[in-house]
Amino acid sequence: MRRRRNSARALRLLRAARHGTLRGMFQCWARLQPWRLGGYSTLWGRSLAGSPRPPSRYLSPLAASGRHPAWRSSPFWRVDDFRLSVPAGQPALTLWRPSSQGSSEPPRPEPQYPLRTRLLVVSIVTLQLVLAWLYFRSEKEKLDKQKRIEELRKVAIGQGNFQLVDHTGRPCSKEDLKGSWILLYFGFTHCPDICPEELEKMSRVVNMLDADPKLPRLQPVFITVDPERDTVEAVAKYVKEFHPRLRGLTGTPEQVQKAGRSYRVYYSTGPKDEDNDYLVDHTVILYLLSPDGLFLDYYNRYKTDVKIAESIRGHMATYKTLLA
Repeated sequence: MRRRRNSARALRLLRAARHGTLRGMFQCWARLQPWRLGGYSTLWGRSLAGSPRPPSRYLSPLAASGRHPAWRSSPFWRVDDFRLSVPAGQPALTLWRPSSQGSSEPPRPEPQYPLRTRLLVVSIVTLQLVLAWLYFRSEKEKLDKQKRIEELRKVAIGQGNFQLVDHTGRPCSKEDLKGSWILLYFGFTHCPDICPEELEKMSRVVNMLDADPKLPRLQPVFITVDPERDTVEAVAKYVKEFHPRLRGLTGTPEQVQKAGRSYRVYYSTGPKDEDNDYLVDHTVILYLLSPDGLFLDYYNRYKTDVKIAESIRGHMATYKTLLA
């Protein structure tokens, strides 16, 4: 019988809750006497079995009037003008879950930016990173090149002077070559293969740089290491086979030896054959001289004309006089 009465009261509670009658819901719930439901009341988060009856001071005047005596036996509830209260010392029963900010309002959705805006922002950031990387790389190359120039300045290459004669018969010293970019090669006119190849490569490098009007003119110079056979006439005839600006220099054996020594050029005359012909073993290097007349860089025979032109172009673009 008691279970039937409780079921009927529960049905009335549901009907009252459906119609939104807060007062009727409290009345029906109080009459259910939930502390007698024992383990079945764990729906609210804890068991109500054996709970003590609350003191009368927790009951509202409406409950103390006697019209709703069942409210007096409820250990968790009191009604003050139909407002739900929890007595001190009892855990609060949460009928809803508040948000993390303590507000029942739902979280605001995060702003969504258009795809075009996001792509634009990513592009700007990427462009700034690329520009910064290029800037730092350029600065590093400049510092490395300046350091190399300082090191080359301390090297005793091309520090001395020489007095020779060019292919037109005019005297030519190292001081006469200052003020121009010089690409210098030591060889001899009777060389069968290496010297012609290097002079042809030198001519191609000069033509590549001449194609850029913003760059200064590069002066090619040929100094013989075989002064006994390479006279002024022989050198003049030889340089005409390559570049029209190629300047050939010769002199006495002592003068040629002094010029080669200043650039640390090795050369040695080989044995003569039946026709009194011989070869000269020598260093195969192209020397780059700055307008100051100082040795700036060198290129061996395995360096291509494109690489040499690119290197010289870089030296010209970042050149700063060291004599100031």
